[in-house]
Formats: sequence, C-alpha cells, structure tokens
Amino acid sequence: MKIGVGLPTDEVNGVTPSWAEVRDFTIAAEGLGMDSVWVWDHFFYDPEDGSPIQGQHEAWTMLSALAAATERVELGTLVLCSNFREPGLVAKMAATLDEICGGRLILGLGAGWHDPEYDAFGFPKDRRVDRFEEALQIISPLLEGRHVTFEGTHYTARDAFLTPAPTGPIPLLIACKGPRMLGLTARYAQSWNTAWYGAPDDRLREMFTAMDAAMDAAGRDPSEMAKTVGLTVRDPEAASTGEEPALAGSIDDLARAFDDYEALGTAHLICGLEPTTEASLERLRAAMSLRS
Repeated sequence: MKIGVGLPTDEVNGVTPSWAEVRDFTIAAEGLGMDSVWVWDHFFYDPEDGSPIQGQHEAWTMLSALAAATERVELGTLVLCSNFREPGLVAKMAATLDEICGGRLILGLGAGWHDPEYDAFGFPKDRRVDRFEEALQIISPLLEGRHVTFEGTHYTARDAFLTPAPTGPIPLLIACKGPRMLGLTARYAQSWNTAWYGAPDDRLREMFTAMDAAMDAAGRDPSEMAKTVGLTVRDPEAASTGEEPALAGSIDDLARAFDDYEALGTAHLICGLEPTTEASLERLRAAMSLRS
C-alpha cells in the first residue's frame, strides 16, 4: 500500500504558504519516503458560516513547478475540477506535466461541488455530472493517444488529438461517492478516491462494496480499480481545524490503522496532515516504519 500526503497550498490562520515553503515541504516528504504528494483544486474555500474565506494557490501551476523540483514521488490532483478547464486543455496539460515529471502524474478529476467558487467566477452549476461525463469522453481517449470526435451538449471535439502524444499511460483517478459517479469511475478510471476518514469504519466498508458493485456492473474485475482513501492524520497535541473524523492517536496507533487499511484492500492512502508541517511528516514516517 502506498502512502502520500496533501501539500500545504491553502491558507491557514490568514497566511498562505509561499512557493518556497510548499517546495521545501514537498522535498522533505520525498526525502522521508512518501510515495506521493497531492494538491487540491480550488480558487478559495468559503466556509459560509461567517469564518474567513481561505485562499489557495492554483493547483496545476503549483504541481507543474513541483514536477521539476522532485525526482521520485508521484504527483496527484485531489481533484482537478473538470468544470474549471476545457477537457481538451486538461488532457494537453496532463500529457505535458507527465513528460516533465517522467511519468509520475496521477490525474485526479471530479465534477466540482463548492458553489461559492462557481458563483464568483461565473462557472455554470447546472448538470455538473452531465458535464463531467462528457469531459471524460474526451479526456480519457486523448490520454490513450487516440483521435476523438465527440458532439455533446456541453463539449465538442472534432478529430482532436494530442501531439506529442502521451509518452506512457497516465492513471486517471476519480473522487466520488454517488451511484452515477461510481458508475463513471468504473467505466473510465484506474483509481478511485473516497474521503475523508479517520480509522476504517463501516462507512468506508460500504463505499468499498459500492465501488465493487459498480465495477461488476461495468463488466470489470473489481481488482482492476485501485482504491484510494483520503485520511485525516492529526497530531494529538494540535488543535482540530475541521470536523472530519481523524486519526489522532499515538504513532503506534497510526501504524495499526495503516495495517487495517491495507487489510481492507486500500491501494493508496492520501494523508491530510493537521498541522501540515515537517514535524507531522516525521510522525507519519515513524508510523510507516512500524508497519507489519
């Protein structure tokens, strides 16, 4: 089972980490043996409860810079909002970034959900899953090096292709939980993400069962889908910054939880650290070293 971490690209307590801080954290994560690093794709996050709006660096620009600053870790988006960029552009960007990083990209996609961003920048909020399904019908074959002709309600492609073509397979990850999105994941993706969790629980087991059922319905072996889980790992001495379930125990507790996730068939854990610091990375690495 692979273990990766989310990067500190968003604002905390009114301060957005600088590029140098994000780069140094990423290099530290690579040096400590993390398998992957991940960025979120938002213009901002508005809690809509009177709390301050949280800013964030643009995901793809940041990931592209990190592609050139790292050597080994996989680089992923958790997840790129399909509505923010035309599907042909997404495929072209992915092929180029994968070239820069030597085949380490995991292209995570989602249909989007945070309405304040849509309202602020004029993106259409209607029929988000319809738009996502159309985008997949363009992005997926382009990444496979195929020519694409597609006429949809929202997107169009006419004998479109990527040149240069992708130099190797680019794994497509979809984050979702609803039945229709699970079905699209089973049809188009190689990886699936469900989030956010603490210790494995019945909610997670139910989601795994639903994904397996979607794979069966699509005529695919469930073992072909890499199940990835977003996991909140909280330093027990740190104040909580969210309401999500979290692993907040000792390093031994973390190690046991990791083993439990692997026993369930998790292929990749993506850890959101609280706080997102190098000290938290050290705790994570210590837990990884104790795994059975």
